[in-house]
Formats: sequence, C-alpha cells, structure tokens
Amino acid sequence: MCRILIIHYSMYGHIYKMAEAVAEGVNEVAGCEAIIKRVPETLPDEVLGMMGALDAQKGMAHIPVATVDDLAEADAVIFGTPTRFGNMCGQMRQFLDATGGLWMKGALVGKPASVFCSSATQHGGQESTILSFHTTLLHQGMVVVGLPYSFAGQMGVTEITGCSPYGASTITGGQGERMPSDNELAGARYQGAHVARIALKLKQ
Repeated sequence: MCRILIIHYSMYGHIYKMAEAVAEGVNEVAGCEAIIKRVPETLPDEVLGMMGALDAQKGMAHIPVATVDDLAEADAVIFGTPTRFGNMCGQMRQFLDATGGLWMKGALVGKPASVFCSSATQHGGQESTILSFHTTLLHQGMVVVGLPYSFAGQMGVTEITGCSPYGASTITGGQGERMPSDNELAGARYQGAHVARIALKLKQ
C-alpha cells in the first residue's frame, strides 16, 4: 500500500475541507491510502478565542497531530496551509523548521511533495505561498508536484475560483464566510489523485 500523508494547518476549517477532498482523490487510486494529520497548534486557546477560531479548532480536535517522523514514513506528502502575507502560516513554518534531522539523514529525498492553500481574497498570495513553500521541499530533496492544466477547472473564467498550476487553492473571504467551491474541491481531488499516481509509480 502506498501511504500518502496529507499534513495541514486549518484555523477555521477551510483547509481541512480541502484536505478531505485531497484525500478523496488519493483514495480513488488503487493501491494508495490517504492519511490526514495536522501540524501542532502554536496559539493558546485565549488567542484562538479572540480570533473566533476556538470552536473550529475544537471541531478538528479528532485529527491526529503529526510528528516529523510521519514525513519520513510516508511515500508522499501533500501539505495544506492558509496564506499569511503571501507565505505559509507560522504553525506550518515551525513544524518544517523542526525537520533538520530528516535533512541531515536525507530521509525525504526522492519523495513526491505537493502543496495546496487558501487566502482571504482572490489575489491574496495563493501562488506566492505555494511557490515559497516549494523552496523548503527542494532543500529536502523532494520531488515537487503541482496541479497540471489537465485539470481544466483552472482554465475557466466564468466564476471566481482558486487553483493554479502550482496547486489547488480556495478563497475564504475576508471574514472566512466562503467555504471551498465545487471547482476548488475538484481541483483538490485531482491533485490528490495526481500525486498518488506519481507516488505509486516511484514506489514500484
């Protein structure tokens, strides 16, 4: 069985919704299994409450918290992060900064890796977030996988939507009022299946 780890951070649930769609895509590929985990929270409950995120966080408490060793054990890793000023969120950055031991051992070299994300607005840094995330993956020697144009949903101009050749993405709205659209979820599913097929070929 090819194990595809989907590791993410989701403050209000948007990225978790996308992660579920990515997992659906992975599980569509025979011989592949999706495993969803979250990176550790770094904010105290008091701060999360002030941000209106405490209830959402409690609703995702059942998702296992990842360790850096989970990255080494997976056959491929798909990362999900909200955008913070055109870059990954601090929780994800702190998690990745703890992977120096894996880098020293070359534990992630040759593993497929991919990224999906969210931003509040249509031009809020989705592409820069994914592209800057790739820098860390390349330092780890991972094989970067995007969302190819064979996913036709990123070619349309009839609706506001996320997704780019760098990875699936969603637009949340300034108050988090917009959940992922059908097209964005379709992009996430496509990305999951795409990564799974590549991981399966590399494992064989």
